[in-house]
Amino acid sequence: MKILAIGDLVGESGLERLKKDLANLQEAENIDFTIVNGENVAGGMGMTTKAFNEINKLNVDVITMGNHTWGKKDIFSFINNSKIVRPANYSRGVPGHGYTIVEKNNKKIAVINLIGRTDMGVLSENPFTCMDDILKKIQADIIILDFHAEATAEKIAMGYYVDGRITAMFGTHTHVQTADEKVLEKGTGYITDIGMTGPKKSVIGMDVDISLKRFVTSLPERYKLAPGGCILNGVVFEINDENCRTKGIYRINL
Repeated sequence: MKILAIGDLVGESGLERLKKDLANLQEAENIDFTIVNGENVAGGMGMTTKAFNEINKLNVDVITMGNHTWGKKDIFSFINNSKIVRPANYSRGVPGHGYTIVEKNNKKIAVINLIGRTDMGVLSENPFTCMDDILKKIQADIIILDFHAEATAEKIAMGYYVDGRITAMFGTHTHVQTADEKVLEKGTGYITDIGMTGPKKSVIGMDVDISLKRFVTSLPERYKLAPGGCILNGVVFEINDENCRTKGIYRINL
């Protein structure tokens, strides 16, 4: 089985790039299952009903979220849809699901979403112990984790923490694809960050001039999405159908 994970959709232009290229990419790579991180798809923050419906029209199996889950009020009308998962370690009692299980190709595939606690500015429970709790509850052949976190150290630590207990983990949030894809020693596929699907000439998706002004002057200039063409970043995990371990991993950068 081959599983494709697409990096954070940034803005409506990122979604348009996904709509344009996803089907061809899935065919070319013989993809069986697709995960897309959509937490930045609406103007760079959150998800609207329109964006959710457009992603739903594509061959996408699961949509993961992150620190901007609640960025648009629309989210409350569809957050309980089984196709979308928000960080499982958000405060208890919030709507939505922290993981979902989808049956595909005679395999039960669990997709878990967690958020980091280092420099994220979000109050959340411990992602490591939350992961333990989830793994005690679920029964699935393949388990995939989207760890939405800022610190590379926290992501790397999580990779070692889950090695051998899940099939694969990929990081999101920083919007810059890392070159450290690997299969860890106990069989878990890992990459620190899969990058973004959004404006190529940008500062992680935002307008270059405005971003420079913020950094140079420290003035609270309002961010806006960068114009122009978009890149598409992601990763493919090749899964051994017999033992459900990752046997290969490679990045997608279009």
